[in-house]
Amino acid sequence: MTGKYYVYILRCADGSLYTGITNDLERRLKMHNEKKASKYTRGRTPVSLVYVEEDHDKSSALKREIQIKKLTREKKDQLIKNQNKNGETL
Repeated sequence: MTGKYYVYILRCADGSLYTGITNDLERRLKMHNEKKASKYTRGRTPVSLVYVEEDHDKSSALKREIQIKKLTREKKDQLIKNQNKNGETL
């Protein structure tokens, strides 16, 4: 069974960025803020969604997550800025 996956970036309370994938963005964001999602974000709440890509299958979402995680902080910030500049809402 294939479904729609999202690749997302969160900004944590300490200013750091976290990249992940999910097939239910709203539920996953709630889990992060309830400290039930990832070890990394548990001590860095609240988190806010700052970037999202839609329409991935699981395989392409995993590959894209790895690509984003390898980017420098500057390039991640540019990715976020470009999405926001293009008028996409999160």
